[in-house]
Amino acid sequence: MSFNAVYIPIGVPTFHLESAQAEFEKSIKLLKSIDENTAVPDEMLLSIDKLNAFLEGKNPDLLIVQNITFANAAYISEVLRRFDAPVLLWTLREPVIDGGRLRLNSLTGAYSAANALKAFGRAFEYIFGSPEEERVKAKISAVINAARIKKELKSLNILQVGHTPQGFGFGRALDAEMMTTFGANLLSIEARELIDNAKAFTDDEIKEYLEDAKERINGLCNIDEKNVLDFARLYKAYSDYVKANNIGALSSRCWPDFFVSFGTPVCSVLGILNDLGVSSACEADTYGALSMFIAQKLTNKSVFFGDPVSMDENENTLSFWHCGMAPCSLAREDTGACAGLHCNRKIGPTLEFGCKAEEKVTIFRIGKKADGAFRMFISTGEALDKPRQFLGTSIVVKTKNNAFDILNSSVTDGWEPHFVVAMGDIEEELKELGNMLNIETEIY
Repeated sequence: MSFNAVYIPIGVPTFHLESAQAEFEKSIKLLKSIDENTAVPDEMLLSIDKLNAFLEGKNPDLLIVQNITFANAAYISEVLRRFDAPVLLWTLREPVIDGGRLRLNSLTGAYSAANALKAFGRAFEYIFGSPEEERVKAKISAVINAARIKKELKSLNILQVGHTPQGFGFGRALDAEMMTTFGANLLSIEARELIDNAKAFTDDEIKEYLEDAKERINGLCNIDEKNVLDFARLYKAYSDYVKANNIGALSSRCWPDFFVSFGTPVCSVLGILNDLGVSSACEADTYGALSMFIAQKLTNKSVFFGDPVSMDENENTLSFWHCGMAPCSLAREDTGACAGLHCNRKIGPTLEFGCKAEEKVTIFRIGKKADGAFRMFISTGEALDKPRQFLGTSIVVKTKNNAFDILNSSVTDGWEPHFVVAMGDIEEELKELGNMLNIETEIY
């Protein structure tokens, strides 16, 4: 599905049109540099009739409404009457302050538009500044990226494989909440169905999956052969289901079923699926999988999923860990992604490695408050060049803010114990997305 941003420069012809035309042309140049598919008018929309003519036939996913000059509330009201899409309200600076004529009066127009937006009960994003300013470009880019993800969520099929283990109910999702809040379609399947599918595959049928895994994971030859073959069977079973049902993200039950009923963990399968672009969380944490999907789409990189397990005040770091299902692409280059045995069950293959350094990372989680309302956890920092911290996979993040305060506050605020570490700074995009989804964002 293509993404459609629409630029709507509104105003009246009684101001300094030469100045307005210059800002109009610069604005189009900026918007096209961010998203060349942004729909723009051939001229400034200086009357309601011209506005309506331009809007006819449009199906916007984002409305970029700019007061090219002052415009009264009738302009924005006409836009809101037609469309229920996210809005970015953009105010221009006065190009000249010389004691003479007011050239644009864009700011007064913004107050008028914002007042109408509030009256309509519509959340909106806002930016003040000229098209040449880097801050303006960064803001518009973040809003476009957030709006694009909001649209992608509407076409997302997210799969729950099995139920959360006892005491892990924080990750359990309801189809109605998933649809009404995020627009995503929640599907469910029992873990035993995929296990049964896996058991039925012959050695020939799993050959290509086994060869692919050997290219990604070092040391599979050191794991019990039956376990390696059964892992490849699981890999095919999950891949087949994902392809057949157009799954973009999934959460999977892991323990105890895959140890007890199948004899082989699913950890490495989930790690590979993440590198294949299917955001996959363990312990059936569906909101964790949703968080992974959003972060992966915003960064175009695989993300880490795990528990906060350690904090070092001297380094100002938080360490995140899980049993062995991180994407192979995140592994340190000196070790690569290595095969190992599960730290508790002593059955393999799991993935074993520390994650490589990353200059900018974002810690992220979609969670719930005690009253059931959704919220977003956001924190930023850098991933350090650290070896594996514990058996399994780990990443060490030096946080931008005080690590002790982040740990203390996030525990006392009641956050869930699973977090995503995204490879990039996506704080602004996540804040914009939270506003578009009417979800509270909490910055740590």
